[in-house]
Amino acid sequence: MIIQAEVHIRAPLPVVWRVFSHLEDWKEWNTACNNCRFIEGDAITDGACFTFEVKPIIFPVRVEPRVVKCDPGREVVWEGDRLGIRAMHTWRFREHAGGVMLKSVETFKGPLLALGHLVGVPKRLHRLTVQMLDQIKRHSEACNAVPTSETPT
Repeated sequence: MIIQAEVHIRAPLPVVWRVFSHLEDWKEWNTACNNCRFIEGDAITDGACFTFEVKPIIFPVRVEPRVVKCDPGREVVWEGDRLGIRAMHTWRFREHAGGVMLKSVETFKGPLLALGHLVGVPKRLHRLTVQMLDQIKRHSEACNAVPTSETPT
């Protein structure tokens, strides 16, 4: 099973990367992943391990992915196993049209996927991915916004 989505963010790459890579700040804007924290390491870098909860069905699922590749501002890949399912999540950042295209690709393998399809997990996971991308977009664009001064009339 593959879940993918993409969003165009009207903010410079350093801003988008900062929003994405500062996991300790996810609680401020990220409602797709809850209770995020590092288990090993203190930054999204090769070998770091972190944990968070997602709720693709009725009950939340805690995952503990490990970053297997980190090319800051270009690509991050993390992998993990949970409930008999192996997952790999790839995030790709590409400067485009005065902003950043951020693409998320999640690949899932395992015997329980057939059951997941029966209860609508792929659709729910896609919705969570789109939600997170939208929140990265909104937070990045807000961080990039320059206050304007209004002239009284």
